[in-house]
Amino acid sequence: MENRKRRESEWGKCMDEMLHIRVAKEEDAEELLKIYAPYVEKTAITFEYEVPSKEEFIGRIRHILTKYPYLVLEENGELLGYAYAGAFNERSAYDWAVETTIYIREDQKKRGLGKKMYTALEQVLKKQNITNLNACIGVPEAPDEHLDCNSMDFHHHLGYRLVGEFYQCGYKFDTWYNMVWMEKMIGEHQKKQPAMIPFPELLEKDPTRGKGKINDTKRNPATPEQKSCQAEKLQKTRWIKCERKI
Repeated sequence: MENRKRRESEWGKCMDEMLHIRVAKEEDAEELLKIYAPYVEKTAITFEYEVPSKEEFIGRIRHILTKYPYLVLEENGELLGYAYAGAFNERSAYDWAVETTIYIREDQKKRGLGKKMYTALEQVLKKQNITNLNACIGVPEAPDEHLDCNSMDFHHHLGYRLVGEFYQCGYKFDTWYNMVWMEKMIGEHQKKQPAMIPFPELLEKDPTRGKGKINDTKRNPATPEQKSCQAEKLQKTRWIKCERKI
């Protein structure tokens, strides 16, 4: 039993090394739409009624990347989720505040991927001199089949605090929903505030990030530790098959 727990723990670490987060590309739009569509069609997590076209979604990616990071999480060539920041308000005085957004593929929840993505997003935003993160979240008067309070709880767990609630301001699925704003501070507010650095300029300063990589371990030559993880993963797969035969 002890050996089994150890193998499971080590295998979990290996799986983490197979994940990597990179900058989104326009070619990702089709796969990202497959992640987003169920949220539009089946939930009130987004107040959007219709799934956007591929062309419109490409336009959204392109627009975000003119100033802010748009990140995707990839595992074995599959996209499992995406997160990005956008303008909190277009006025210049708001340059240091952003609105954050995240979506995880339906079948990949409960793996801690949301936290990994938000952590990576925050790291980039800090380099841009962003100080305030804001999240606009739909909440129900009472949880129903289309919306619960999980998103609000998720943000609270990551350090966001509730700053305001608007009542019955969103109508979807014949139901009125509330909306809350949550906020997290990630930078120091100074008398002489350093300028916000647009994301393209940040990429120019870091050649590795300019290639679209944020925390990629998959494409680099495998280290001895990574080879060990790959071997452990294979051993785990065989072990599961053996248990099923038994």
